[in-house]
Amino acid sequence: MAQVKFDKLALEGSAAIVAAPAQARMSSGIAGDNTSRQALLNLSASLIGVKQEVVQQYLSKASVEMGRGHPERAETWALKALEVDEKSGISWHYLAMCREMAGDFTSSISCYEAALRLLPDDGEILNNLGRLASRMGDDASAEKFFRLFLQRFPGHPEGANNLGCVLRNQSRFDEAIDVLKEGLNKNPDKPILWNGIGSVMAEIGDIENAFIFYDECLRLDPKFSKARYNRGNMRLAMGDAQGALQDCDKSISQTKAMDELCMMRLARAGILLNLGRISAGWDEYEARRNPNFSDCIIYNVGDLQQWEPKSSIYGKSLLVICEQGLGDEILHGTIIPDIIEKLGPEGKLTLAVENRLVNLFQRTFPNATVGFHRTYKIHGRDFRILPFMDEDYSGIDMWAPIATFMREYRRTLDAFPDRVGYLKPDPERVAYWSNWLKTVSDLPKVGLLWKSGIISNGRHRFFSPFDRWEPILKTPGVTFVNLQYGDCDPELARAREDFGVEIIQPPGIDLKQDLDEVVALCAAMDLVIGFSNATFNMAAAAGAPSWLILPPAAWTSMGTGRYPWYPQVRLFMPEEFNNWDPVMQEIAASLGEYAANPTD
Repeated sequence: MAQVKFDKLALEGSAAIVAAPAQARMSSGIAGDNTSRQALLNLSASLIGVKQEVVQQYLSKASVEMGRGHPERAETWALKALEVDEKSGISWHYLAMCREMAGDFTSSISCYEAALRLLPDDGEILNNLGRLASRMGDDASAEKFFRLFLQRFPGHPEGANNLGCVLRNQSRFDEAIDVLKEGLNKNPDKPILWNGIGSVMAEIGDIENAFIFYDECLRLDPKFSKARYNRGNMRLAMGDAQGALQDCDKSISQTKAMDELCMMRLARAGILLNLGRISAGWDEYEARRNPNFSDCIIYNVGDLQQWEPKSSIYGKSLLVICEQGLGDEILHGTIIPDIIEKLGPEGKLTLAVENRLVNLFQRTFPNATVGFHRTYKIHGRDFRILPFMDEDYSGIDMWAPIATFMREYRRTLDAFPDRVGYLKPDPERVAYWSNWLKTVSDLPKVGLLWKSGIISNGRHRFFSPFDRWEPILKTPGVTFVNLQYGDCDPELARAREDFGVEIIQPPGIDLKQDLDEVVALCAAMDLVIGFSNATFNMAAAAGAPSWLILPPAAWTSMGTGRYPWYPQVRLFMPEEFNNWDPVMQEIAASLGEYAANPTD
């Protein structure tokens, strides 16, 4: 298992980043894996050309240690080889692979670059540089490396695939398809290119064509695990959770790369939860915390003991760190009352939340110590630190990230409490917004949310286009209020000019930053309608009457047709992926009934 260490010095001059939800994503499809047996065999074969016998001996020993999964030991031999000849390109290549296997991605890239300067015609180094840059989230740099690779090796199928993947990651879908099609025309028998085009189709929501390309990839190579895994994700999106599980299980059995395995296990967790196999799903969900997973967040808590399920917390001093995105922190926060109950009167809770949530959570849990966390990207990995603790954990007995407690306190549907709302907005601000809403109109006030601030990893596929809201917006008898954060001017203008509907903009409030105000405004609403984003979770967690629109594959419904997290929420789900019109018509009809009898 990779050992990823916190580098405090690297924080200097670094800016905090916004953490993303831990969600299953498509397998990138980028070719190349320096941990594979074939990659090590290829590198070992290149030792034949090494003229200095002692360098060859050192690197042979490094190969053995890498094959055994000991990159630190292998690095020792690679460094010895460089002491003999610092201009040995293959030695730098070995050192780069060792550093990558150990999780030090930034240093690994520097070593690959040193190797490339000495071995400018080595395509494997170019490919590794591009692959690793993409893994670190730098698709722009990866694109440069893959384009350079294709210039030197025109028509190479891996080069076309890898370039197509990073273009897809940048939402440059037409360019990605052009590159992949050109590669496919030259290499129609290469399954990797069929998988690549299928992944672009899936990203843009063309599920039917995605299936065609994945199926052809698997016909050419039944052991192509990435395509089978991606096809499983599409099956889940289409509502076939059992078929998705079969594809996911088989792809796991065919995969050795740890990063890919962790990603597939995270996907499997969502499938199991979707099937209502809740306890097994939460157990599998721990894959998000494996340090071999490139999306894993590393928590800087020193040597503090980690809480494990079935360990008593009664009377303990417990540190709970909220995780993932803002909406996830609020969703997971439904379990905090359970944790406080289990701590008992002598126990002590210290809670780390996103900075904008500190006041809200402190008001909600007055006996807890609430502070903020920050997340930084260091050497290509995400680290979460707790500035308010100042690295002093002497008064803490144990810790855990908040979603891990689901394994203990939410193992069945019955374990989700019938508790409406747990957040406590400022009552004075609720009264203020209630009074303001009365001045707007005498009709019921309906808050609207229609998009997410996160658009990566195909997340846009789970939100309908704004024009699909037309039947809802044209429902008479209610006043619509904007709760949506971000740039909403185009949608507000569209509603006004094309639908003849004025969505009221609340005055003097930043809907993204002023979360104490936002939750008070939500609590003052008669009804909130929207997709699952941070603000919807705040509204539901504050007990506001809420209607939630979810895609059919959403695991958070636990396969129930309701929303166990917030019992007052009414759930609307389309029967088919990307077919929003019927469910929007259903909501419009229900809203019409509500407008006629708002007190029912």
